[in-house]
Amino acid sequence: MQGGFHGLDLTVLIAYLAGITAFGLWLSRRVKSSDGFFRGNRQFRWWIMIGQAFGTGTHAENFVAQAGATFASGFATIWYQWKNMLITPFYWLIAPWYRRSERTTLGEILEDRYGPRFGMVYSLFAIAFFVLNQGVMLQAAAKVVAVATGNRLSPNSVVLAMAGAFLLYSFFGGLISTAYSDFIQGLMIIALSMMLIPSGLAAVGGIAGMRKVLPPDFFRLYSEVSGLDVFTIAMLAVNGIVGITAQPHMISMCATGNTERAGRIGQTYGSLVKRLCTIGWAFTGLIVAALVVQRGVVLTDGEMAFGYACQTLLVPGLTGLMVACVLAANMAACSNFMVNSGALFTNNFYKKYIRREATDRRSLWIGRFSGFGLTLLGIVFALTVRNVLHAFLFTESIAAFMGITVLGGILWKRANRAGAFMAVLLSFGLYYLLNVADTGRLQLVYTWKPEPFGLAMAAGFAAFFLFSWVSRPEAPERVERFFDNMSRASDVPPASPGQPKPLAAGLGKDLIMLDAPGWFRAARWKGFPGRYKEDLIGFGLAWIMVVALIFLAWGIMQLR
Repeated sequence: MQGGFHGLDLTVLIAYLAGITAFGLWLSRRVKSSDGFFRGNRQFRWWIMIGQAFGTGTHAENFVAQAGATFASGFATIWYQWKNMLITPFYWLIAPWYRRSERTTLGEILEDRYGPRFGMVYSLFAIAFFVLNQGVMLQAAAKVVAVATGNRLSPNSVVLAMAGAFLLYSFFGGLISTAYSDFIQGLMIIALSMMLIPSGLAAVGGIAGMRKVLPPDFFRLYSEVSGLDVFTIAMLAVNGIVGITAQPHMISMCATGNTERAGRIGQTYGSLVKRLCTIGWAFTGLIVAALVVQRGVVLTDGEMAFGYACQTLLVPGLTGLMVACVLAANMAACSNFMVNSGALFTNNFYKKYIRREATDRRSLWIGRFSGFGLTLLGIVFALTVRNVLHAFLFTESIAAFMGITVLGGILWKRANRAGAFMAVLLSFGLYYLLNVADTGRLQLVYTWKPEPFGLAMAAGFAAFFLFSWVSRPEAPERVERFFDNMSRASDVPPASPGQPKPLAAGLGKDLIMLDAPGWFRAARWKGFPGRYKEDLIGFGLAWIMVVALIFLAWGIMQLR
């Protein structure tokens, strides 16, 4: 065994924490306003947007859960993470929604669409989402650190050091510090994803050695033996496409670039970089599965697989770098969530119900302190998480139930607050009712199963359309104002001051996924495909990348 945690490892870890904190604080000098703190003044270039989307979307629980699932059931479990890859091209189509809203939080967008009461409901959900996700991320990091260091470092002490770093630079630097730090930490996550593979292959005797001790099903890209049948993958994909629309940090992911295209590129290709890294995480799980068989080791928890690989395969110095990369994965996301939760509290609670005429300076400081406080709640929740994979899927599931109202409200002008409220109530209620009936107990987080989720989603969509159709519609001026914003290019200035921004259709930037019933009118097809050029070209290129990644993974599984 090469592992353990040595003085050199500790030096590397301290250097990383000190360096990333200093970098974030140095960038904080650029924050001059609440908009700079919450949205980075919408000036990020495309490469920063990729780094931000990748860093924020990739957490320690992702590679812990994926390596653990592959360790237990084979490479086909990659679809737990890859279920979103099948819907990644749609990110290109939905990203402009958030920039064209001209809002700071998704709660404000839903208030524009459905009124202030539903905006409040969403804001409460969003706070819970941030708290739950931060708890899951911290627990995942603790699992890796504990095993990777042979329990020589207390997980709680490492989590506190990590939290202290990102709390400090996020508190002062906001999204500006967060986005640039995410880019650097994204590079570290890529290194993390591949670091264990060379030494792991050497330890198990290469792919031939792995094939000698593992079942053939472990090397299939798709296998029902893994527990993932077609229906499960389909439900995971539905979970992903509907849920992503309601995740409260989507404003920072899609709307903070200097152009709409920067937001499209960031969200789409940041996600595809994550799918590439997922191949590395899954392959690491296979290596550990072979390693424990060869060495007669028993891991009581599959989610210990990644940490065991770190402890067993890395030499002094590299273990410290790996732990730093694990922390980078969490700090990138936690810092983004901290800034977004501060924006949410400030704009959707403080300025609406406590001090409507708050100055920009006061809003800036309220955002800082509220984000700090809500992040502390996430640390408390971390102490209750036991299974990282199911907790991760739970947070995505609750986003999907809320996502019915976001996706439906964009696709259908007739959608109203009655349908939105009933969709949320029925989907949440049925989900818990089915799980209580199945398990015999009421609890916050259940083991994710496709059947209860699928039934809850179907019921939610049915309620959304039925109650929207039979109840009073939203005020026409509210609906028209909302959809008029969605039809105008947000990154092109108006022809003259006081005038609206130009219509996107004349620039080749009209949106395919907007007002779906409109496709039954001849006017919607006028000028096609030039009218939708940006959507069509980007959507097609994204699908080419998806197919390429699937063939890459398949090709790796054919090696002998």
